[in-house]
Amino acid sequence: MASESTTLYLKADRNVEVSKQNILLGDLLNMECSDKAILMKVKTLRILKIREEKEQRYVISVLKIIACIHEQYPRLEIQNLGETDIIVTYENQKTPPLLWHILKVILVSAVIFFGSAFSIMAFNNDVGVTKLFGQIYELIMGKKTDGFSILEVTYSIGLAIGILIFFNHFGKKRFTVDPTPMEVQMRLYENDIQTTLVENATRQKKELEVGK
Repeated sequence: MASESTTLYLKADRNVEVSKQNILLGDLLNMECSDKAILMKVKTLRILKIREEKEQRYVISVLKIIACIHEQYPRLEIQNLGETDIIVTYENQKTPPLLWHILKVILVSAVIFFGSAFSIMAFNNDVGVTKLFGQIYELIMGKKTDGFSILEVTYSIGLAIGILIFFNHFGKKRFTVDPTPMEVQMRLYENDIQTTLVENATRQKKELEVGK
């Protein structure tokens, strides 16, 4: 039994992925307590049982987790240092065939390559880059360009360098320690999804009951 001075500290991430159906408290939270015996017992409390082997998402309030702990240890003081709501994502971990990974890489690469090429060409045509380069070349050189000059070459090289600098990496090599713009946008997108899931669950009163 916990004494009056025993405190359990909880720290939860916003989103937790699990791959087993019987989920224990230790699978969801980081915990610390001066009483190691209580800490080990609390970690083994069953919080959730996934009943269907398919990808699912649940929203669990930390208040309900604290209530579940207090059922076993009513005198234990609990302090939450993390998120107030946890999104639990269950995924049945099945490794897809290698061929499927290769096909996905080829498909994504093709979409990015042709999509980027189309966007660049559409932009150039929209602002009239070819016509502008022709006018600049004729103004400086005194004759019309044949459509392929130093301007087009340096523009193409500069465009490639600008893309590399903007995305902040080439292959696996990073130019700076800062996250890339793509990583920033992905984190923002993930945060928006998580906030929507939590708010919908709270509004519709679909936060999961734990300990069942």
